[in-house]
Amino acid sequence: MPFQFTLPTTSAFSFSSSFTSESHPSLPLNASTHRGVVRDALKKYKRLPPSSQGQNLPSIISNINAYLPYALAIDAGLSRASLQGEEINVVLTSTPVIEWRPTISDNAVPGREAPRVRIQSLEYDIFFALSTLGYAYTLRARASLHPLYVTSGAPISPQDRTTAITTATKHLLDAASVHGYLARRAEVLSTASPCADIAQSTVRAMASLALAEATLLAVLKDDPYPAVVAQDRNDNDREWMYKAPEIPKVRAHLFARLCLAAADHAAQASSLCQAVRGGKGSSKLNDDLLRYLGDFRKTSRAKACRFFGIDAELSGQTGNALGWLRCGLQELGIEPKEEKKGLSLSRMKKDWSEKREDKKIERGTNWGSDAGKLEETRVIEMLETKWTKVNDTVSFPVILYPVPYNIANSVQILTQTIPPIATLLSSLPSGRDIHSIKPYQVPELPKQTLESMRVVPDRADDYGEQPSSDDEERTAVGTPGGAFPGTSENYRSESTRSYY
Repeated sequence: MPFQFTLPTTSAFSFSSSFTSESHPSLPLNASTHRGVVRDALKKYKRLPPSSQGQNLPSIISNINAYLPYALAIDAGLSRASLQGEEINVVLTSTPVIEWRPTISDNAVPGREAPRVRIQSLEYDIFFALSTLGYAYTLRARASLHPLYVTSGAPISPQDRTTAITTATKHLLDAASVHGYLARRAEVLSTASPCADIAQSTVRAMASLALAEATLLAVLKDDPYPAVVAQDRNDNDREWMYKAPEIPKVRAHLFARLCLAAADHAAQASSLCQAVRGGKGSSKLNDDLLRYLGDFRKTSRAKACRFFGIDAELSGQTGNALGWLRCGLQELGIEPKEEKKGLSLSRMKKDWSEKREDKKIERGTNWGSDAGKLEETRVIEMLETKWTKVNDTVSFPVILYPVPYNIANSVQILTQTIPPIATLLSSLPSGRDIHSIKPYQVPELPKQTLESMRVVPDRADDYGEQPSSDDEERTAVGTPGGAFPGTSENYRSESTRSYY
């Protein structure tokens, strides 16, 4: 369900080429070392197949957390601040030139990788590193939730389901904390951001999005209906042979207000992202993110309508319950289901979309890009079919012996009137938050580490001389067609000149 971010990559950079420290001479070299580890980890992650990238996320988070204290120490040393009781003195000798590849900015050339953005400030390098950390936390939440949607294997147990959702919620709240810290840090900047990825409106939007996703997971943890629908579609499930699905009573009204709160956070994130748009190229965000935010808001409001329908059905108001389900379908932009005989183009299109989404889940690539609209549609249609049968029921009296009265007068029609959609939507209450974003704990270097960097470095800082990944791709020589793997050197000529 969480958005599938793409982690950015960065160029090599030597801190010693732009910064010197009289109080801690080894600080620039150590910062370059840890930044080089982050760069290599991001390059390795990018080249892994999508099915293996999730396993590499913990190391990326660990490497970024190890690099940030050194970068923040240099940033603090530029203003002669003190850390752990020690004053750090850092002098800027030349303007740093660092490149990062944006991943959520719109690309001017569709189908191609976005060009790197050149930044000339350590502050924005820290911004990119922290944004990458927030994206990695969100991707870890996706990896935790992936087993819940796989229908090719055995269904997971309720305990494993709860553990997965709890773990994903923790990662999303960590992501919201990081983005919230970036938003507060951006308030004091006087210069414009080099790209939309690290603009103040963008990082505030990412904090709202992570909070919205965490709020919706609080509902998913106790919502039995998505699991029932997934269990019904799982060919490996055999529990239906001897046990009916258990659907416990839920706190429907509370869950509905939580869903409305998630929708409000998503709407706020969408408006902030729309505020970033207005330029060309990297000055606006890509359409996939904006579309996801809109779909997330629709899904959250549809879930709220479904829970209001469940609350009405538990009270015996089947007509109102069906009305709320129709409200949910309207929020999703789906027309009410109609029974048609023969082939139906809309039904074929829906079945094709479901199969395509199932294949994405099995491959683990780009699943959930609709923010759960398809899953919520399945749940609402299941409940609508069930409750429509109940609402259309006609009750006849049981006659055990002949009696002299008119049986027709004893027939009870249980059908209830379905109220208009506009009337129900106008009665929606306000949302209710369940999570609060904790302040991000800025990592700091231990005092012992600071004292160890007072010595002169024992080697040169040559991290800025490493080739860029773009250069590696341009200079890489592929295997000629028809050649045996590993023998490309035998087919390479001394000259690189081409003849036409």
